[in-house]
Amino acid sequence: MSKSPTPDTEAEPRPPTVRITAETESSRAQRGRGLQIGLGAAVVLVLAIVAALTTANANSAANPTQAAAGPGAPAAQLRLGYFANVTHAPALVGVQQGLIGQTLKDAGTNSVTTQTFNAGPAAIEALNAGAIDAAYLGPNPAINSFVQSHGESVSVIAGAAAGGAQLVVQPGITDAGQLKGKTLASPQLGGTQDVALRAWLAKQGLKTTPNGTGDVTINPTDNAQTLKLFQSGKLDGAWLPEPWASRLVLEAGAHVLVDEKSLWDGSQTGKPGLFPTTILVVSKKFAAEHPQTVEALLAGNAKAVDWLNHASPAERAQAVNAALKAAGQELPANVITRALENITFTVDPLAGAYSKLLQDGVTAGVTKTADLNGLFDLRALNRVSGQPKVSAAGLGQD
Repeated sequence: MSKSPTPDTEAEPRPPTVRITAETESSRAQRGRGLQIGLGAAVVLVLAIVAALTTANANSAANPTQAAAGPGAPAAQLRLGYFANVTHAPALVGVQQGLIGQTLKDAGTNSVTTQTFNAGPAAIEALNAGAIDAAYLGPNPAINSFVQSHGESVSVIAGAAAGGAQLVVQPGITDAGQLKGKTLASPQLGGTQDVALRAWLAKQGLKTTPNGTGDVTINPTDNAQTLKLFQSGKLDGAWLPEPWASRLVLEAGAHVLVDEKSLWDGSQTGKPGLFPTTILVVSKKFAAEHPQTVEALLAGNAKAVDWLNHASPAERAQAVNAALKAAGQELPANVITRALENITFTVDPLAGAYSKLLQDGVTAGVTKTADLNGLFDLRALNRVSGQPKVSAAGLGQD
């Protein structure tokens, strides 16, 4: 795997034009002084040209995605981020099987480089710093970025996966009241599972704070480390996406205290039990400059989702596990089977859920109340997906 708004790019500056004119009779008398001045000016001019060309070359090297493609043209390269998680199966399969690469190539973008992340806030940081152009991540980091940038940073352009998140705990814990004084984990502060955990605890009357104090201590922890800490008894539970929830259940003896799907009755989305887990976002600047590349990415995502939904369970498990193996995280058969059973793959980002997600973030203390209008741009998705029209639920364009 290879390598967070995208750095501004400009067209390569042209060297200043040098005009050469004939020498007049009146100027000959001043040839000596004029020659000295002219030579000095020429030196300055040459140095200016060299500096301009050096700057242009440096800008091109610093921003290879745009170096060979101006605004309005397909990007020469797309830099894509995602997680090595089963909930990111459309990205995993789309990249591994070349579905995304082919649609990009067909649109004139001949290179796609990828970078994996552990959680959404890190991916958003990379996106906002210009290190990647688009990313698969959870909805809450996208909301936070949109709010903090006053709507300028990212657009949600599609869904990828729904469901597949659970609060799993040590065997002796059977109700929320027993969590007081306990230590739980989430993948990263401000991530989608972190927000879900904090909001759920608040509804149980248990206080938490982003700095880890309160009735329940929440330690944002890398998922692999969470498994080890749980196995050693140093964690009492964790709110995790798949396959990590399944790994703690099957490999560490955890049991499910809360399956998040039970908290979504369908009143927000019209789809009971479904909630957005993985979505596809893009830098607004990149989308404005390279709409063909974004449309091609969406076409590849749609193909990957369609493949996952039409493959047999065995084919799906094998393909996802092959992609995970390529990322160094192959799973036991029972883990990947259980994880995939908990996930629905869909290009619908379930926009109707986002008002609740925003409020959950406010409750959790990791975001603030804001207007989410403009967060979604689903126009390209609805052109290429081949599915019934996906709604932005009044929070953008569709």
